[in-house]
Amino acid sequence: MGRIFEVRKATMFARWDRMAKQFTRIGKEIAIAVKAGGPDPHTNPALRRCMQNAKSVNMPKDRVEAAIKRAQGKDMETYEEILYEGYGPHGVAILVETATDNHVRTVANVKAIFNKGNGTLGNSGSVSFQFKKMGVFKLKPEGLNTEDLELELIDFGLEELGEGTGENGEEVMVLRCGFTDFGNMQKALEEKNLTTISAEVEWIPQNTVELGEEQAQEVLKLVDKLEQDEDVQKVFHNLA
Repeated sequence: MGRIFEVRKATMFARWDRMAKQFTRIGKEIAIAVKAGGPDPHTNPALRRCMQNAKSVNMPKDRVEAAIKRAQGKDMETYEEILYEGYGPHGVAILVETATDNHVRTVANVKAIFNKGNGTLGNSGSVSFQFKKMGVFKLKPEGLNTEDLELELIDFGLEELGEGTGENGEEVMVLRCGFTDFGNMQKALEEKNLTTISAEVEWIPQNTVELGEEQAQEVLKLVDKLEQDEDVQKVFHNLA
């Protein structure tokens, strides 16, 4: 098992701001999951995934329960998930996942951030072809035999297995599967009683761009600004 490929992450804004942003992101994901599949995590795998991810970023249990209750209210906002594509400085490809109740506001904000960061917001399909949409599961590596696990999960869509880092820089085992196999993989891990640290859908770059440190910081500054927008859920890029 080797080190799995990971792109550089932007971590410029303060820890508490980042934590608040994570809670907001997961709160929206909970709302979308509850609207689609109901408030019972036993019968709603998407909600189970959200609750596990909430735990991975230390989101308090009462906030998770409040988010589930809020999502059942008649006055709860309906979020639309929209993917924006563009290029940052020096030709770095960027994908921006959003969850919004006002797409006019969101596209205006995202476009302004791209423009101010010396980037360009593109059309649908202009960037996404450079990425592969995959399910990404992180597990604690202790007590796991990687060779056996690989053989057990290959029939459920496993494509990559390797070492990676968790939210706090700790060593984790990373499993990747095709997007269409996400549900199968989640079910397989649950049936094997393997608790995931996190389970996400990510856009993995197929090729990366190598830049010097100064140029890379220009890109990461733009990524950081995008991540701070209230409607932005996740940002993916192909900066090595």
